[in-house]
Amino acid sequence: MAPQRRGTRPPNIVLFGIDSIRADHMSCYGYPRLTTPHMDHFAQGGTLFERNFSPSIPTTPAYGSMLTGRDCFGTQVVALRHKGPLRAEVPTLPEILGEAGYNTTCVGFSGNPSSRGFDTYLTFPGWGSWNEGRSPKAQNLNDVTLPELDRLAKKRQPFFLFLRHMDPHAPYLPPAPYERSFYHGNETDPKNKSMEPVLAFKPFRDFFASWLPPGISDKEYVIAQYDGAIAYMDAAIQTIFTALATKGILDETIVVLNGDHGETLYDHECWFDHHGIYDTVLHVPLIIRYPSKVPAGGRVAGFSQHKDLVPTLLDLAGIARPDLTFDGRSLLPLMRGEVASYESEFYITECTWMRKHGWRTPQWKLILALEPDFHFKPAVELYNLVEDPDENHNVAEQEPETVAFLTARMNAWIARREAETGFPNPMHHQGDWHGHVGVGPFQSSQQAYDTLHIGDPAQAARLQAKSRE
Repeated sequence: MAPQRRGTRPPNIVLFGIDSIRADHMSCYGYPRLTTPHMDHFAQGGTLFERNFSPSIPTTPAYGSMLTGRDCFGTQVVALRHKGPLRAEVPTLPEILGEAGYNTTCVGFSGNPSSRGFDTYLTFPGWGSWNEGRSPKAQNLNDVTLPELDRLAKKRQPFFLFLRHMDPHAPYLPPAPYERSFYHGNETDPKNKSMEPVLAFKPFRDFFASWLPPGISDKEYVIAQYDGAIAYMDAAIQTIFTALATKGILDETIVVLNGDHGETLYDHECWFDHHGIYDTVLHVPLIIRYPSKVPAGGRVAGFSQHKDLVPTLLDLAGIARPDLTFDGRSLLPLMRGEVASYESEFYITECTWMRKHGWRTPQWKLILALEPDFHFKPAVELYNLVEDPDENHNVAEQEPETVAFLTARMNAWIARREAETGFPNPMHHQGDWHGHVGVGPFQSSQQAYDTLHIGDPAQAARLQAKSRE
């Protein structure tokens, strides 16, 4: 069905998809370090969503939802190593916008099932290692993006430009002066033992050794590198903002900053990666600027999710598609204060290095293991998010009735979504999700620990971009 346009020429859309960014490490979200001064200023001209969540992690299902407006039942994508393409009958945002007359360009995101439908795909060096030196990922992205922005801006048609920033994703190797912006100690002090458990973690220790300084002993140095990478990226993103303003098209462009998922740093023994469905990974930033329709200086306290992004963008752009059904809803009612919140309890999934699912409410977080994990964690985890917001005290044994109640809520929702979509829960159909053909579900944590491994950054890049045949 041809799209119905309200008004004249639709606005341009620029979507910054930031990989592995924790909302709570951005200064506009209250982080005490000034990591995002430019994004902070950008947020003052738009609306910031304080409780935006990525319920299905990591990258593959997160972008599947972000670029389709569907939840994991709608996309049937939950695993990092998703087998096969996205469901053919589920249109992606670039496909929808292409039908509305947009030119569409993707930078740094080929190879993902949900990247289907862009007119143009561009790549940039987005990884690195200690031997290669400091990694200017965001500048590499700018070097590719700015000429493309020039090309798109000269066209009569509106454009959709999707930029996948990789700076907060390990390896954290921000260039000078950002590698020392937040750290002034001795990262190899032999008296500091905080990195010993990290470097002893066999599944990841070779990967860590490929990009951490030789002799590293202080975890705070690594966290400061993560923060420095965010600050470096923030400065590079300002270059894109300035380019849009210089061309006179900033205010007629919908600009969105969104994270695909967060990051565990030294939290929960899931060191410097994005697995474990704790809020360090689930809570991601969402900031939208479009002066004609989005309130400036707004902060939305209610809950939102990735599935809400596509219907929001179509609403802002004035593109009506009554023939399409989304699992998410436009966020304009929240921006205008007409609605306080969307779902405050929701299903959460992870299929990265562990296969788990759970249920999150404003007070409780339930995590159930679908098979043993390589961190030797208990099969059932329950956290009181009001009393224990950092999720450090598992109270599952003390609160069996709460576990039963939340499990029943989760199972009822799963059954409803299975009935609505006609598809089974995708979390139960992820054979060889861990990348080891024929191994099947892990039978013990020791088996998982001995089997899983990530080597150098090149292997990590292949894992994300090339392992979904």
